[in-house]
Amino acid sequence: MHYFKKYSPFINLLVLFIVVNVILRIVLIFHPITQSGFGLMEIVKIFGFGMLSDVFVFMVASAFLWLYLLFLSNSKYEKPYGYVIFGGLLLLLGYVSFFNTILNEYGGSLPEIGISFIALKTILFGLLLFLPRYRNQIRFVLYWIAIFIFVLIIVQNSISEFFFWNEFGVRYNFIAVDYLVYTNTVIGNIMESYPVVPLFLGVGLITALLTYFIVKRTKPFLNDLPSFAEKIKGLGAYVILFIVSLFAIPFLANQEKSSNVFTNELQADGMYKFYVAFMNNELEFHKFYKTIPDAEAFVLLQKQLPDIKNESTLRTIKSDSAEIHKNVVLITIESYSAEFMKAYGNEKNITPFLDSLAQQSLQFTNLYAVGNRTVRGLEAVTLCLPPSAAESVVKRKDNKNKFSTGNIFKQKGYNVKYMYGGDAFFDNMGDFFGGNGYDIVDKKTFTPEEITFSNIWGVCDEDMYNKAIKVMNAEAKENKPFFNHIMTVSNHRPFTYPEGKIDISGKAKSRDGGVKYTDYALKQFFAMASKQPWFKNTVFVILADHCASSSGKTELPMDKYHIPAFIYSPGFVPAKEETILMSQIDIMPTLFGLLHFSYESKFYGQNVFSADYKPRAFVATYQDLGLIKDNVLTIISPVKKVKQFGLTPQPNSNLKPGFQLFYDEKPMTTLRDDLVNETISFYQTSAYLLKNKKYQK
Repeated sequence: MHYFKKYSPFINLLVLFIVVNVILRIVLIFHPITQSGFGLMEIVKIFGFGMLSDVFVFMVASAFLWLYLLFLSNSKYEKPYGYVIFGGLLLLLGYVSFFNTILNEYGGSLPEIGISFIALKTILFGLLLFLPRYRNQIRFVLYWIAIFIFVLIIVQNSISEFFFWNEFGVRYNFIAVDYLVYTNTVIGNIMESYPVVPLFLGVGLITALLTYFIVKRTKPFLNDLPSFAEKIKGLGAYVILFIVSLFAIPFLANQEKSSNVFTNELQADGMYKFYVAFMNNELEFHKFYKTIPDAEAFVLLQKQLPDIKNESTLRTIKSDSAEIHKNVVLITIESYSAEFMKAYGNEKNITPFLDSLAQQSLQFTNLYAVGNRTVRGLEAVTLCLPPSAAESVVKRKDNKNKFSTGNIFKQKGYNVKYMYGGDAFFDNMGDFFGGNGYDIVDKKTFTPEEITFSNIWGVCDEDMYNKAIKVMNAEAKENKPFFNHIMTVSNHRPFTYPEGKIDISGKAKSRDGGVKYTDYALKQFFAMASKQPWFKNTVFVILADHCASSSGKTELPMDKYHIPAFIYSPGFVPAKEETILMSQIDIMPTLFGLLHFSYESKFYGQNVFSADYKPRAFVATYQDLGLIKDNVLTIISPVKKVKQFGLTPQPNSNLKPGFQLFYDEKPMTTLRDDLVNETISFYQTSAYLLKNKKYQK
């Protein structure tokens, strides 16, 4: 079969992949960071099992190569097939260029990317169709480019693995996944840390030379393309290899059982490790972060959370007053920075309703989001614990039956629901909330008549609030209090919403428009809610899930985590500007305090009005875990790195002292060990409790 002969591109790229990985393993063995010796059997495992893993990983990863090779043919350019295909491409190009597609709905650069790709495909097909005399030359150039791309991926991956090992001493893990999330930051770091121009020139030159040799060796394949029958046979053989590889790869990964960690890492295939990291979403705290003995960590935690004992956060919260079982509506607003509001210095008047509502609420002016993604905010207000390394608990497999705010409400006899205008399948929300006792109300529960506008993320906020009013009216008839957590979607790219609602068109797809429409929809919700019989017996908690942006001059820029938050309940919660430093994880325990709830708690979050509360806040990315306390920002990071920044306010004279956003973060040359250990104790103990399933309900 053509596809498995020595001149096949598939075979040549497979050999290149194996050779590059063998060279990489040799280099990593002798790398200074590999502080280990290896016995004969360990060498056999590293290279024997390692090469087998590489072969099977390539079988799976080469699926796109096979698609490319299978579609190399001359017959598709013959009449009438060629003209039919070309006509179809022209129609598709016209459709994506002049009509509203899902790409336009999402916005950003996607429409341009989609149009460019289809236009390029149409032009190239047209050249091959209408210039048969030059077809071989054109195909040869395109083939050269395709092989160059595949070779570049192999070479670039090996270089990336080397630099990753150089920094962390392991194959790809979730930090590598993290690097994909923070592409701009990572590229900036690379530009500052390495001789980028010589490096890229070297990679380009090596890739070009390897491409030249592979193209030269595989030219017979291009000159004598496989027949349709040969393609069917080749595809059948590849499908069998693909299926076998799906079972062989995890089997070989399970053979990484050496007591020598370096042996296991070198034996592994980096691409598969990346896949596993992406799926598992975890970073082992003890392996990558500076630690202290677990017993010491819990002793330090006891100073922050009085009444806990042993390796647990369990304690009794006792109120000296009768419990108040008011309805509670928690609204987490998508991507809502404090800087959008007038009180924090915004002069665009894009939040007129929330500006007004804040004046009638208990307003927390010094509250910080724990992270920079929606799942982090949902985790914070639901589980009330510090952000975990790598991915949020929401997206992990072990995300069910946790100790949660919903659990507390259920103990008090409440109906508990999570309401989301999109599909709760996204970001694992449905699995997380459903697995923690919440009933789910999402887009799938809407009737067609209930949807007046929707985009890629879901129904507009007005539709969500209309649905919420219907649900709460039904709940009120059950003579039980309700707790409903509503997550908004409209303040998210593409920032589209119904026309004619505000003075910024949804067609502009602007952030200001998204913010202003979100504010408008909230106004409509409260206008409707105020007319319902349950309104006066309801407490509304409103805060952002995270800020609109998290990038800044430092790893954790303070202003990019500062979010608005307030509790609104006229006649029950007095209006006040509360300036105490607090975290997103404290908002619900504080509410429980206002309701005088007595309960057994495992929360790290605290009632900020309790006498034993010590002001602090948590902020984090996927790998940088921070604690703000005593005007110091302490950050622990892989690999066992610690940094501290002194925080000096940069006051704006036009703002009240409690509404200042900006701080100068100056690196501290001498670390405060007490704050370092306290930071470690918070994050280490929460990682311990999650890993050992001690944060269950």
